[in-house]
Amino acid sequence: MELSFSFIFGLLFGSFLNVVILRIPKEESVVFEGSYCYSCGSKLKPWHNIPLFSWLFLRGKCSFCKSKISIQYPLIELTSGVIFLTIANQYGLSIPAFFIALSFLMLLALSMIDFKYKMVPDSLNLLAIVFAILGAWTPDGFLLNLQNALLFAGGFTLLRFTLSYYMTSSVYRAGLKTKTSWNKHYDRTPFIEAMGEGDIMVAATMGALLGVKLTLVAVFLSALLALPVMLAVIKASKEEQRVPFVPFLTLATFIVFIYESPILAYIEANY
Repeated sequence: MELSFSFIFGLLFGSFLNVVILRIPKEESVVFEGSYCYSCGSKLKPWHNIPLFSWLFLRGKCSFCKSKISIQYPLIELTSGVIFLTIANQYGLSIPAFFIALSFLMLLALSMIDFKYKMVPDSLNLLAIVFAILGAWTPDGFLLNLQNALLFAGGFTLLRFTLSYYMTSSVYRAGLKTKTSWNKHYDRTPFIEAMGEGDIMVAATMGALLGVKLTLVAVFLSALLALPVMLAVIKASKEEQRVPFVPFLTLATFIVFIYESPILAYIEANY
């Protein structure tokens, strides 16, 4: 019964998450305007917003203009339900588990927005961090989550500065070979960002959710998950393409969170 309740609860949050994913990049209100069709502008009826079932009953088409409704809607709702169900199955129904689930939902929204729009809204990032820090069972756990969040935010900031400096310096040194007497006093080398600020904030959320050891595992796993995609993008396109990294960080974080116990047991037994 508890698991069924958590799944339904997750579906409802997933329905709202679709609104967040669509409206925040467009700088629209997610609270003060009712749902509407983005093709014809018609206001949706309450029965058009039933998670999963409305999309199935409408056969993926708007009830008014019959335009296609993206499969993103039921997939986000289903994923949100699975997130709530999985965490409830592991930790039961509790306030800390609720905050942890909300943090993962914010990461899910960030992943979709990063994938679709190549942007990582600070508002959702901050909510993800706050929910992750609040997902503690004791006051000491709360302070530990905060400490880990700050630790990884600082660590990723230092990593970003170091990599950016190295990459920019490499381009500058390569450019020196093309200098001539008339342009030797002009430096037009662009500053290369090795990592976005949004990734730093996601790392803070990961630290609060997982702790130090598991976050390091999740970062390594995210790199493994992203590597084939990055290689495929580089091979398929001759132009420089930015591969969104937040979805891989989010997926790796959820996998490591679910398999926390066996991963920690393996680390303690072998290192």
